[in-house]
Amino acid sequence: MPLLEVRDLQRGYGGAWRLEIPSLEIERGQLFAILGPTGAGKTTLLRLLHGLDEPSAGRVIFEGRPLTCPPPIDVRRAMAMVFQRPLMLAGSVRDNLAIGPRFRGVWRDGSLAELLRRLDLEALARTPASDLSGGEMQRVALGRALACRPRLLLLDEPAAHLDPGHTAVIEGIIRAAHRQDGITIVLATHNLGQARRLAQRVGLLAAGRLVEVAATETFFERPRHPLTAAYLRGDLLTEGPKAP
Repeated sequence: MPLLEVRDLQRGYGGAWRLEIPSLEIERGQLFAILGPTGAGKTTLLRLLHGLDEPSAGRVIFEGRPLTCPPPIDVRRAMAMVFQRPLMLAGSVRDNLAIGPRFRGVWRDGSLAELLRRLDLEALARTPASDLSGGEMQRVALGRALACRPRLLLLDEPAAHLDPGHTAVIEGIIRAAHRQDGITIVLATHNLGQARRLAQRVGLLAAGRLVEVAATETFFERPRHPLTAAYLRGDLLTEGPKAP
């Protein structure tokens, strides 16, 4: 059984459909990348998968259960989402990373120390989070999600505003979360190289429709849909015409 399923999912705004996805399945332990130009609907899809927004029609199924908005607490605790622009809570780096485990009653100093090491933030543990650079803040946001040990991690352009050095660190953390911890990850990105380096399967979202889904190598080397080929050439920079 897939960890996550989409069935006839639609989301409308202002009398028009913003997103239409008839079917999508994401297997447990998979890293699935959603590529697409600006305005394609990537963030909208992630918010629906996380239960932050309610679909206009259709449904999202998580671990065999239809997802409600808001989801029940056991489902909320099984998911985590990291947004493009990280929001830091008041307090230190350590305080930010510990808030989830403390709230859930699973706080352990040893696990926090290991997380700080994985994030390469040991030297900044007691630094006020508000004093961090953008790349450091994104590491804290990602670590805060991982501290709760989610079964599903949703990432919305996690390195979109970072320099190559910080991007490489973020990708390393994502790779370890997937390979070592076995977390199922859905990564929305416009970065072709990032999707190719990290993902096992890739889908292209164009004008609110998922036009192609394939294994990573197939997607990049042998695209079937003309919009996919156009996107890989750099010819599809905005949402463009409605995908057929």
